[in-house]
This record gives sequence, C-alpha cells and structure tokens, in this order.
Amino acid sequence: MKFKLLTGNKLSYFLHVIAWAILFVVPSYLMYRESSDDVIILIMSSSQTVLYAIIFYANYIWLAPKLFFENKKVLYFITAVLLVLCMSALMGFVDDHYLPGPDHPARLDIPPPGQENGPGVPGYARSYEFKQGDPMSSRNGKPHHPPLRQMPSYNFILTSIFITGFSIGLRYSEKVIQQEKERKEAEKEKLNTELAFLKNQINPHFFFNTLNNIYSLVQTNVQDGQKAILQLSKLMRYLLYETEKGDKLLSQEIDFMRNFIELMKLRISPKVSQDISFPENYPDVSIPPLLFLPFIENAFKHGISYRHQSFISIRMKANQEEIIFECINSMGGNGEDLTGSDSGIGLDNVKKRLSLLFPLKHHLQVYAAEHTFNVSLRIDLVNIDQS
Repeated sequence: MKFKLLTGNKLSYFLHVIAWAILFVVPSYLMYRESSDDVIILIMSSSQTVLYAIIFYANYIWLAPKLFFENKKVLYFITAVLLVLCMSALMGFVDDHYLPGPDHPARLDIPPPGQENGPGVPGYARSYEFKQGDPMSSRNGKPHHPPLRQMPSYNFILTSIFITGFSIGLRYSEKVIQQEKERKEAEKEKLNTELAFLKNQINPHFFFNTLNNIYSLVQTNVQDGQKAILQLSKLMRYLLYETEKGDKLLSQEIDFMRNFIELMKLRISPKVSQDISFPENYPDVSIPPLLFLPFIENAFKHGISYRHQSFISIRMKANQEEIIFECINSMGGNGEDLTGSDSGIGLDNVKKRLSLLFPLKHHLQVYAAEHTFNVSLRIDLVNIDQS
C-alpha cells in the first residue's frame, strides 16, 4: 500500500483540523471525562469551540483579506467588535435556554418527584451540592449557577480577541509567503526571458564573425574553406538544437570550444603562438551553455596579428568545487580597446548572464594590461542548484 503526502489545500485543511482538536476539542473532552461525564461541561465547551471557530474563520476568510488588508481598518475593527459581541451574546443565549438552570434536578442535589433516592440517580447528570451558608450556594436568596455557567463573559471576549489576532497573523503570514512565491516566479520568468534574449544576441554575433573568417579563407585555400564549412555546420547544430534544451554537460561545452578553436586555427598564421589546455578528468556537471565562447571569440578576433608575433592562451581547470577559466591574448598590434563597443556585445552579455545565473557564486576579472588582454573567471559549484 502506498501513502501519499498531503500537499496544497489538503494539507492546509488537515492542519486546521489538527489545530482545533489540540486547542479546544481534546481539552473539552478531557474535562468531560474528569468531571464524571458531566454533560453540562461538554455542551458548554463544544458551544464555545463552535463560536470561536466562527470568529476565527470569519476573520480568516472574509474580514482580514477584504477589509484589514484593503486599508479599511476602521470598518474592520467595527465589524470585528460586533462579531465578538454577537458571539458572546449567542453564548449567553445558549447558556440560558439550552443548559439546565440552577433549579433543575440535574443541577441540584434534589431528586425529581418520586425519585427520592438521593444524588447519583441513574439517568441524571452529576449534581452540584449547595450548602447553606456557602457563598457559592446562593445570591440574594437565589441559588447560584455552577462555576462554568457563571464564567465571566469577559473571559470569552478575551479569548475571542486572541483568536481574532491569531487569525489576522496567520492570514498575513500566508499572504507574505504567497507574495514571496509570486516574486520568485516573476524573477525566474524574467531570468529565462533575459537569458533567451542574451543567447539570441550571441548566436548572430558568432555567425557573423565566423562567416567573415570562412569568406577570407575560401579566397586563399578552397580545401581549408570546405573543412571550415563542415566544422561550422557542427557548431551550428549544437547552437541551434542542443543549447535550446537548457543546461549542457561540461564535456559538451568543452567539445564545442575545441571545435570552435579548431575552426579559428584555420585562418591564423604561424606567427600566432597557441597555448590551449582543457581538463581531461573533471566532474561532468551541468552548466548553462556558451558561457566561455565570448571570451574565446574575443581573443581570436583581437588577439592575433598577421604582421607581428602574437599569442593566445586558453586554459580551464575543473573539480568538484569550482571551474576556473583563463583566457589571455596579445593586443594584436592594432591598439584596439577590447573592452570597448566593438567587443561589447559578447563580453557584456556574458557578464549579465553570469550575474543572473551565478549571483555571488562567481568571480570575473576582465582587464587590459600593457600588451595583453586578460580574462579570469571562477565559478563556484558548491550549493549550485542543478535542478
């Protein structure tokens, strides 16, 4: 047999029932058992529980959300006070009309006519003894009500006020939780929208630069140009189909970066020194796609020179705790500002993506030295939600 956990509204209803049972029903039943099965105590306690429930749910379901939280506090307080007073009057009505009075045989130590066997006659509730001279036995010559019957009305009112405040607090806490849930859903939706927009910006930028490279290559070496076109088709398949499925494995991203670098190598001269290193053994975690591509693309676009010695260094390390990516390239001898508008599309996008995807879980440094452009990125994998 399988048991299903209660969720949502069912769980809420169940908790409400448990709370009322613990706070009112169970104590009333225990008092009833301790009082030699005195039905008066049971009726009094049950009546009070029902009236308290009316006060609670009137505030919880209607008064609090419709008046208190809608800045109609004056009207709310007037309505709440009237509600408590009406319930108090109803409690008094039940006490006066539906419970045995002090002169009823069930309340006094006097058996009914024809039943002179004394107290404890079967079929009658437990009697109360009123002795002559006992201050509780009479008031102005009239029999006094038993303690439960004469419980001051302000006790009922004070308890009602407490229940009213508790209902408002509970409703307010649920409102805050719901607002926080809606806020997180809105942030998640905004995140997904921005990421989709940013990724759509990356792809045209990437294809634009790559097609320019292939066009130049075809003019000088047709065979290499054909090879570049085949390589580009593999990259396009990954970009157009694989990245649409969400996060990708680190191994897939590394394969993509290797293919991209091989494509870029087809157009660089022997004067460009290359230092490419990717990890061989690493945890194959899921990460958002195309995080590192803009840095590599930027290095090949601005870090090579056809007239002077230049270099590109791309290195990655990965373990269970973090991913470390470094990309260093020469300036290319053209004096371009690599942080300016020409390279801004890719770099700005990846900065925004990192801030959205890994808030407080990444460290990025992008800066230009005298002859080099440096990128250092560390992504903290600890406590990252991989769902």
